[in-house]
Amino acid sequence: MELAPGKVAVVTGAASGIGLALAERFAQAGMHVVLADIETGALDRAAEQIARLGVDTLAVRTDVSQEAEVQALAAAAVDRFGSVQVMCNNAGVAAKTDPWLGAISSWEWVMGVNFWGVVHGIRAFLPLLVAGGGGHIVNTASIAGLMPGFGASYDASKHAVVAISEDLFLDLSQTGVPVGVSVLCPGWVRTDLMSSDRNWPTDRGAKPDDSDMNALLGHHFERALAEGTPPAAIADQVADAVTANRFWVLPHDDFLELAIRRWHLVSEKLDPQPHEAMPGLPSRDEMLAEALAAITAAAAETETGSA
Repeated sequence: MELAPGKVAVVTGAASGIGLALAERFAQAGMHVVLADIETGALDRAAEQIARLGVDTLAVRTDVSQEAEVQALAAAAVDRFGSVQVMCNNAGVAAKTDPWLGAISSWEWVMGVNFWGVVHGIRAFLPLLVAGGGGHIVNTASIAGLMPGFGASYDASKHAVVAISEDLFLDLSQTGVPVGVSVLCPGWVRTDLMSSDRNWPTDRGAKPDDSDMNALLGHHFERALAEGTPPAAIADQVADAVTANRFWVLPHDDFLELAIRRWHLVSEKLDPQPHEAMPGLPSRDEMLAEALAAITAAAAETETGSA
């Protein structure tokens, strides 16, 4: 579909990162933009930034894990603009908790935002797109939706997003509904993903402690994100996919090669194998050696202190 002045785009997770870049890209095309995010202050600042591009904006504080709030977002968009043509289910979080020994609330939070947020967004906005004569849905997954290795809860949520996006694409294309679907699966992008627990929901109790492994090696992931692709470049690829009605948005070929290797293991019915190295990170052996050295040093310091 054409991104044109007067059309309306809704973006969740729009206060920063990829979401803000998407909002800016749609505004540059002259589209009105509805920005949704859970961070009120950042959301208001983002809406002001987008409005300066000369388009009408609407900021709606939204917790996408809550169906009622996403339905309220849809109602607010229609009340303000009358229709919606593009819906980007972009909000996402990552946990730093141990997935097997840490609090289950961490899983519930990640799945609530990353998985249920997309489900709620599709169910709230698909009827509006159909009623308006057509449009496009963009679901932000991750390369973690095509290959594990980034953290169990995050990987699980993003695999789910890819799966439901494919199902949605097939259902709509086979029935002739004029709504396109794209799924975004990037690698490292310059975002604040590693600090997403700043928005830990208070109704889930105290924020769980970070895992020991994250405490030791998390700085490598933070650096990889900081050196990642600028969000604006990702937004350009999403805009191209919407315009071309293309399903896959795969910005990072180096990560895609790792995903393909994983699929080859599956095709040969071989057990999963760890990646020797991921783009942007030290090798697996280097990271394990670093972790072991830190653990050994900490143990020696504890022993010296107790002597």
